[in-house]
Amino acid sequence: MKTLTLALACAGVLAGCSESRKNLPVFDGVAFRTSAAAVDKKVSRAVFEAQVRNAPASLEGAREAGRFAGTRYCIENYGTSKIDWAIDIDDPATPLPLDGDILVLQGTCNP
Repeated sequence: MKTLTLALACAGVLAGCSESRKNLPVFDGVAFRTSAAAVDKKVSRAVFEAQVRNAPASLEGAREAGRFAGTRYCIENYGTSKIDWAIDIDDPATPLPLDGDILVLQGTCNP
């Protein structure tokens, strides 16, 4: 009975851990919380803003997490992964726009 109780307790703990990390992409070893949404739905849903929280943990990882969030947004809304970014996110020398510890990237989906 103790073994069954212990096994169920461990399963519960592990399930809780997997749920909290379930949707977090990991880049450069860091799990980033990301979001992407239209800047102004009334004008165009194609123009969006992607946000990556805790960006200073790894700026290179945050850059890739932002690319991931934008790509996911464009695929879900337009069926394409083609994006015109407001800055050159492919160039590692390009300074990243931070708002506190949040990376903020803007782009336009190209259907």
